[in-house]
Amino acid sequence: MPFEILPAIDLLGGRCVRLRQGRYDDVTVFDDDPGRVAASYAEAGSHWVHVVDLDGARDGKPGNASAVAAVLARAEGLSVELGGGIRDLASVDAWVGRGVARVVVGTAALRDPGLVREAARRHPGKVAVGIDARDGRVAVEGWTETSETTALDLARRFEDAGVAALIHTDIARDGVGTGPNLEATAEIAEAVTIPVIASGGVASLDHVRAAAALHARGVAGLIIGRALYDGDVVLGDALEAARCA
Repeated sequence: MPFEILPAIDLLGGRCVRLRQGRYDDVTVFDDDPGRVAASYAEAGSHWVHVVDLDGARDGKPGNASAVAAVLARAEGLSVELGGGIRDLASVDAWVGRGVARVVVGTAALRDPGLVREAARRHPGKVAVGIDARDGRVAVEGWTETSETTALDLARRFEDAGVAALIHTDIARDGVGTGPNLEATAEIAEAVTIPVIASGGVASLDHVRAAAALHARGVAGLIIGRALYDGDVVLGDALEAARCA
């Protein structure tokens, strides 16, 4: 797959926000209209938008259905990737049925790997696994719990599951602007044949270029969130950097 830039929309209480290192007590609200933000990404030329239901991730059930619907309605030309609180087959089926191009399973991938396998079988090319790591170990339940399983071990469990992508986030980097943990992401990408997308900490165009330079090692894309809202990265420039990689 080509190297893709995925601008992010994180939803909390129906609004576009960013958390710092996944902390629900450290929230910045950027926009009250997720649909408008999605439309701006489409206008900039993006092929994807990465949406996270933060309420769902924390509570284990969808919490921003109307906001996601607004994104789907306004994201003309965009493929919508959605994660957060998707922990059963019924939720996967429902979101794919509503037009989500790729559903991201996080907590359930650790707790119930069979669910991921069955979801991938039902919906080829439409299921991804979110691997969120704190100090190299997988965090779940909206990043409120850390397991003993390493990110690399979890990635290897799905090598033959038919998932479309793995999304690796180093929680310590998320929202702080120090750059994504690209070496850890590349190590995962080299250990499996599944495309791996990097996430967390992007704050400059140099970070985008550094991620794109790892395409040959299996890093297939980069999620950008706060940097777009803060203006540290212009989406059009990031898309161009990815094309030139």
